[in-house]
Amino acid sequence: MSDEMTVYIANMSEDVWPFISSISDKRMFAFEIEDNAHLGDRDIFAVAPNGGILCVLPRLISQEYFSYYKSIMNVNNVQVAVPLKHTGEICEDVLRDEHVMKELTTAGGDKKSLTLIPYTTSLQFLRLVRVLRERGITVHTPESPEEEDAWVVNFFGSKSGIRQFAQKSGAVEPDLRMADGMVCVGIDDAARIAANKYIARDGVVIKTNKGHSGSGVLIFRPGELPKQYSVCREKILATLSKDIFWDRFPIVIEDYIACNPGIGGGFPNVEFKIQKSGKVEFLYYCGMRITREGSFRGVEIHHSVVSDKIEAQMVDTGFFVGEQYAKAGYRGYYDVDFIAGRGGELFVTESNVRRTGGTHVYAVASRLFGKEFMYLTYTLSCNTYPLPQGKMFTFSKLLDVLKPVLFEKKSREGVVLVSENMLEMGQMQYIIFGQNKKRALEIEIAMEELLASI
Repeated sequence: MSDEMTVYIANMSEDVWPFISSISDKRMFAFEIEDNAHLGDRDIFAVAPNGGILCVLPRLISQEYFSYYKSIMNVNNVQVAVPLKHTGEICEDVLRDEHVMKELTTAGGDKKSLTLIPYTTSLQFLRLVRVLRERGITVHTPESPEEEDAWVVNFFGSKSGIRQFAQKSGAVEPDLRMADGMVCVGIDDAARIAANKYIARDGVVIKTNKGHSGSGVLIFRPGELPKQYSVCREKILATLSKDIFWDRFPIVIEDYIACNPGIGGGFPNVEFKIQKSGKVEFLYYCGMRITREGSFRGVEIHHSVVSDKIEAQMVDTGFFVGEQYAKAGYRGYYDVDFIAGRGGELFVTESNVRRTGGTHVYAVASRLFGKEFMYLTYTLSCNTYPLPQGKMFTFSKLLDVLKPVLFEKKSREGVVLVSENMLEMGQMQYIIFGQNKKRALEIEIAMEELLASI
């Protein structure tokens, strides 16, 4: 192997491992781990450097999918390793798998030097780094804070942490606003506070401290709960009682904000990367595709998704946030999520201090179109598109069905498939590139019609 080899660890579940491990429903617990494991093969699209890379994934990928990826991204020096057992804590799985550990140490080459990058800088990842160093490997972590600064990941990446940060920073950065809310502990108090807020504001949002892809978020809109306090409180309490994680972690209770879909779909977002030097690098802004239940589906990227004024506010806020993260020692990817109110005001909802559900979209778009891709193509993505019920698709069959709309480098338009393993879950992940929004949506509709015709 080349001395330039980088190792990527697809450790998505480790980002919210305390949350996942507290899920009381055994089937839901297993589903969360499997769902994240199936998402792992998407990550190879997010890590396509010019040098060699070894991707440690939770699930195997087929040669056909691997070849498709390499043809789209125009890369060759990519390898994949998969631990024999997957528990959700992939870094621990690697440490227990001597075959994969040998692959990692071999990747260091004669100089015994390795660059290790994760989906998220988890405690498990830091332990893996520590063990490799104990084995004599020089490990570089350009997308991670040092171990003594790793607290920033869970703090700023939590609902309570970003709220404390916003309250502290409000005087310095007035645009860093959040919906009125508070943090409490225990479902009894949470139900009382939420019921009062719902009756007073005709809506309420309840969040666990660090959920995942919509799990751990409850949105109660006008008319969805009774206006009588005691009945309202009991209904909320009954809902919170269904999962033990509500009683295990801090609970954030916020005003419900009706969004303005004309501004980034109602949920604009901006993503950055903090270099090892501490420099904050802007990557892209987008509109998030969010379900009614608050679950993230994908992104819509183009310079026109928000006005110049909104763009400036988002980017300025994002830079301010990143500068504070950098001062605290954070290194790597982060984003800032917003909700656009009906009056056009922006409220920060959370910050993901890791790679995100849009990082791979950014990587593919910039690979195919260059750094100015936001002006050269209209990009849509979906991470959870449900395939027709009762139909099983292999990756080769899906390629065949969607051949009329697949991405062509000549036309620079079409669908890019970014997961094979999700097909087992009855879902598809894709990115669409079109010359403009109209074309991108036309391609998406044509794709859906092809799938429905099977």
